[in-house]
Amino acid sequence: MAAKKVCEALTFSKSLIEEVQRWGCMKQTGVSLRYMMEFGSDPSDKNLLISAQFLHKELPIRIARRALELQTLPYGLSQKPAVLKVRDWYLDSFRDLRSFPEIKDTNDEKEFTQMIKAIKVRHNNVVPMMALGVQQLKKGMEQKIVYKDLDEIHQFLDRFYMSRIGIRMLIGQHVELHNPNPPPHCVGYIHTKMSPLEVAQNASEDARAICLREYGSAPDVNIYGDPHFTFPYVPTHLHLMVFELVKNSLRAVQERFVDSDKVTPPVRIIVADGLEDVTIKVSDEGGGIPRSGLPKIFTYLYSTARNPLDEECDLGIANAVTMAGYGYGLPISRLYARYFGGDLQIISMEGYDLRCAFAGTDAYLHLSRLGDSQEPLP
Repeated sequence: MAAKKVCEALTFSKSLIEEVQRWGCMKQTGVSLRYMMEFGSDPSDKNLLISAQFLHKELPIRIARRALELQTLPYGLSQKPAVLKVRDWYLDSFRDLRSFPEIKDTNDEKEFTQMIKAIKVRHNNVVPMMALGVQQLKKGMEQKIVYKDLDEIHQFLDRFYMSRIGIRMLIGQHVELHNPNPPPHCVGYIHTKMSPLEVAQNASEDARAICLREYGSAPDVNIYGDPHFTFPYVPTHLHLMVFELVKNSLRAVQERFVDSDKVTPPVRIIVADGLEDVTIKVSDEGGGIPRSGLPKIFTYLYSTARNPLDEECDLGIANAVTMAGYGYGLPISRLYARYFGGDLQIISMEGYDLRCAFAGTDAYLHLSRLGDSQEPLP
């Protein structure tokens, strides 16, 4: 234990920790989708320099806040090996950012861009690594966890992942603005004329492929809406959210009808374009969720499937996609929706007996089409 502390002290000096504490107290600055889109529409050297100078100050503040929180988690979560590894990634990234000199010209900006690209890659496996940390915590706790008693951890993880979404969006947006041949109608990560129907189609096909791989068959997915409707949004964010919702629905339907002679009912997606919101409804007839289980579905310690980390503790699994098990899909999808001013709601009608037609779950994904909502800054 003493040797470990000496090693940590050598890796992260006292002066670095003090600097993290100082920067962690500074005020964060949020930006909106509309601002990112308007600013990025002219990726001139001057604008890229301004963007890099903003990130040079903003990213250390956001990263420092999370590094400090990672050291003060309840129930001993901070000391779990996986969480310590995540903390080290954040401290390494903070040190890299603070070691980078003032950005004065285009050459500085290009070097800075390469550095933050490397930071983004370093943090690629934060979600499965934190999932492993939480799993390590669960294994050491009482057999029957009372989820409402772990509100502190749920709230921390909400803040932590919301911040991560923001950090990755800011870095990714800046990096992508350097693309000399951006796809049509794209400003960085933002597609100014994104078709939600097209994204839903692609996400559904990906989810069905996973279902086919795991079960040998997959229900159909029927999509309804205006194929010509477009609005500005981040396609990768929407793909992640729809993929998660459809994946959950496919699994519920597949498992409900696995031994039935009845025709497996399709999953239905409806895209509605309102004045303020675009709403995507994903409906299934998978038997629904018990009312007692509904409060748990947005927590990070709940899943109805076996946890893949129970069987495979090698973090190389981070790149594998499974049908279920981490218990992170819904809460993180809701954070992605809320990041740009939207939300995710789940309504369920339980009835596992196959004679109970239409029993299942409806997920309502609300996306703000105005784009003027500021980033939530935990």
